[in-house]
Amino acid sequence: MKIGILFLKIATLYFLVGIVLELVMEIIQDHSLAGAHAHINLVGWASMGLFGVVYVLFPKAGETLLAKLHFWLFNISLPLFMLGLAFVLVGNESLMILLQIFPIILVISVILFFVNVFLNVKEEGLNQIFNKYQDASMQ
Repeated sequence: MKIGILFLKIATLYFLVGIVLELVMEIIQDHSLAGAHAHINLVGWASMGLFGVVYVLFPKAGETLLAKLHFWLFNISLPLFMLGLAFVLVGNESLMILLQIFPIILVISVILFFVNVFLNVKEEGLNQIFNKYQDASMQ
């Protein structure tokens, strides 16, 4: 399966997790995990969704080693980062090591995305997409 589609599917999973976490916090009237909820929605749902859109619109970028490394480093680091953050937010620092390692790996994965975009996202790629759909609509 293409990296862009995988990012989009996993993003929807984070959206579901973020919404369920918010619902649970509302039901039990304990918002101590609000920071984790915000990270899950922004970094998991929104950012991953945007990564997916970029890789779908620019398939050349999605087929690179940079995209594969970005995908795996991001998807390994984010859940472990969120686990460590959730523990710390409820006052348990036993998993602090997760907050010392995995946010750094997450940033490295975003740097890979940044480099990939600058190397492989070109205007001609977008023009090809628009021309393909324009040609299809004229038939």
